[in-house]
Amino acid sequence: MDFNNPLPKRLKEARQRERISQKTLGINIGLDPSSASGRMNHYEKGRHTPDLQTLKRIAEELDVPLNYFFCESDEMAKFVLLFEHLSKNDKLELLSKLEMNSI
Repeated sequence: MDFNNPLPKRLKEARQRERISQKTLGINIGLDPSSASGRMNHYEKGRHTPDLQTLKRIAEELDVPLNYFFCESDEMAKFVLLFEHLSKNDKLELLSKLEMNSI
């Protein structure tokens, strides 16, 4: 397992938050029912990495932005999830505040 790859951990966290099984997630994104659970397990264990199209389908199914899977820290992952659910105006306001604080 590649311990530098945050994807397996983020995938498992997002799936568990939605309270669905690996098999259900796999089937919902279009995997063959007979291999859905095994494939998702391999992704969560870091044995295999889904291609980008598959990862996009997973992100949509789990209601997370694609970049969530690549956040290395838990703080950034939480920020990405919270930011994604803000309105456009709230996003712009927050970005403006952050930019002012970084100057």
